[in-house]
Amino acid sequence: MGLLDLVLPAYGLLGLSDGCSFQLIQSDCQRDKQRHLLLSSPLRSSRSRLRDRIHRRERKNKVPMASCVSNAKSLAQWLRENGFDEETVARMSRRCKNLHSLDAGEASGVWDYLLTSVKIERRRLRHVVAKCPKVLTLPVDGKLEPTVQCLATLQAKPGEVAQAIAKFPQILFHSVEEKLCPLLAFFQTLGVSEKQLAKLLMVNPRLISYSIEAKFSQMVDFLVGLGIDKEGMIGKILTKEPYIMGYSVDKRLRPTAEFLKSEVGLQGADLKRVIMSFPDILSRDVDKILRPNLAFLQSCGFSKGQVMALVAGYPPVLIKSVKHCLEPRIKFLVEEMGRDMGEVVDYPQFFRHGLKRSLEYRHKVLKQNNSSCSLSEMLDCNQKKFAMKFGLIAAV
Repeated sequence: MGLLDLVLPAYGLLGLSDGCSFQLIQSDCQRDKQRHLLLSSPLRSSRSRLRDRIHRRERKNKVPMASCVSNAKSLAQWLRENGFDEETVARMSRRCKNLHSLDAGEASGVWDYLLTSVKIERRRLRHVVAKCPKVLTLPVDGKLEPTVQCLATLQAKPGEVAQAIAKFPQILFHSVEEKLCPLLAFFQTLGVSEKQLAKLLMVNPRLISYSIEAKFSQMVDFLVGLGIDKEGMIGKILTKEPYIMGYSVDKRLRPTAEFLKSEVGLQGADLKRVIMSFPDILSRDVDKILRPNLAFLQSCGFSKGQVMALVAGYPPVLIKSVKHCLEPRIKFLVEEMGRDMGEVVDYPQFFRHGLKRSLEYRHKVLKQNNSSCSLSEMLDCNQKKFAMKFGLIAAV
């Protein structure tokens, strides 16, 4: 049974109403104990726990908003006073057709709330409003404040909600409370805790706009197809690389996986290990990044087996800049250090180390001391241990 068979039955949503309330299809639960576990108390209680925390926070933090701006002042005048030039105002008007019907008092109320309560710094807030002027049309009490309070219940660190809104102001237009409960339940089945989900949303707030059925379930299905199906593995990938969920499975992730299998030669456990340790590689463009790097490694004389070992040992070797990273290090290895390129196959982490601060300095020390060692002995330690190992400082 694939992981999707465990996850999807819980998300046949019959309807959403009254804030976070939602119903889950349970028709198959009696026949499958694992499916029943998905609908157990911790998941179904997400709505009530989240709602209770929101209400407690609202009672604690409720601050009456009062605008000191006269309704008689025009919106254009108010925008100019807050640093928006005429060209920007014209562009904002094209982006938001309802902007012209807004008065300065309403706009000022939104501005003051985001500036003083959410604590988005003025310069950044100006950028947010210019990019998404529709924000100014949202009612503070009816929309902005409940949405912000809902985000704040996710154990976000101070300032993270402001950062999330600045990154993706459209998050304010979604029914966050209704979205969070299904998202929380879905990610819990993948081994992602509420605290981890908060981190995911703060790093990539666009996640709130994705559909569970159309986006997340397809991602899970894809990863399961690669053999990443053990409990908690998918959750670890998504928390390690939140932006991977924004890419199309068919247009980006699957072609990259096929490239890793067919052209690099990664299969089975090696492929899973690469994806688990460096999931970001799946989101990289094959033709623009991965294939040119592969071609460079092949041009250096590495065999297919050696390339596979390099990628399995240090996956970023396929995305590092050829000009600024790979080529200078290979050149230094061969011409200055006098080593064989095959040594990096035994220690692929070689490409991780800085050229001047690590490679050149340590090679110079070894040369002065007339010492020799493997690349791993030379590099796989911090500066203090290296100095102690080669007698630069006395051992403690």
